[in-house]
Amino acid sequence: MAGPERPVIALFGSSFVQYSFSNGGWGAILADVYARKADIVVRGYQGWNSRRALEVIDKVFPKDAAVQPSLVIVYFGGNDSIGKHPSGLGPHVPLEEYLENMRKIANHIKSLSQTTRLIMLSCPPVNENILRNNKRGALTNVSRTNEVGKRYSDALIMLCKEMKIEAIDAFHTIQRRDDWETACIMSDGIHLTEEASKLLAGDIFKVIKNAKWEPSLHWKSLPTEFAEPSDYYVVAPDGKSTINQSDWTYHRKIRWD
Repeated sequence: MAGPERPVIALFGSSFVQYSFSNGGWGAILADVYARKADIVVRGYQGWNSRRALEVIDKVFPKDAAVQPSLVIVYFGGNDSIGKHPSGLGPHVPLEEYLENMRKIANHIKSLSQTTRLIMLSCPPVNENILRNNKRGALTNVSRTNEVGKRYSDALIMLCKEMKIEAIDAFHTIQRRDDWETACIMSDGIHLTEEASKLLAGDIFKVIKNAKWEPSLHWKSLPTEFAEPSDYYVVAPDGKSTINQSDWTYHRKIRWD
């Protein structure tokens, strides 16, 4: 840790999280908007499913940590929903087990502290045409369809309603654009483009803003670190004062709420 203690927002999941700071990803958007307000911590692990997450969740989020996250955003499901391989190897997890794993993950995170909040993200859609025509590389034998992905997505949303956990239906979030298959899915057929990340980030901000959490974790509700006036800032046109730039957001193309 460096400097005064800020709220910590942890992102926990598979490559959907690990890649979230690449190419204008949704994690990078959160980090920009929460600059000087909260620390965004990335715990993303490419290729992981909910089984693998459960194996190490005590190490990723130890209950005796000196500082516990104020918010954890969790994503697992895309790899779980991949078709079962004849060898028995691979990331496939049956739906019922997946839901039980996600329940255990949620309960662990909720137990970290009385003020640790949780948002779960469901499976986004994939570009099936790209996956069907992929003839080389690690994704050659990936059997992943939107029919199955939607089943896992819908089931997770229902679990979150049951557990009274905030959730984002990423499957339908991405499909809000008519051209989502080309505009929102990368050339590997699976991962999110910058345009998709904008949609997802907008939904995350909306959930945080509307959540009945005390204290609020909405970025506009959090104090800006070291926001007091200073004689060392740029001198104002009157030549007698300085301009406090602490909360300037002019550099953002999107005016996030």
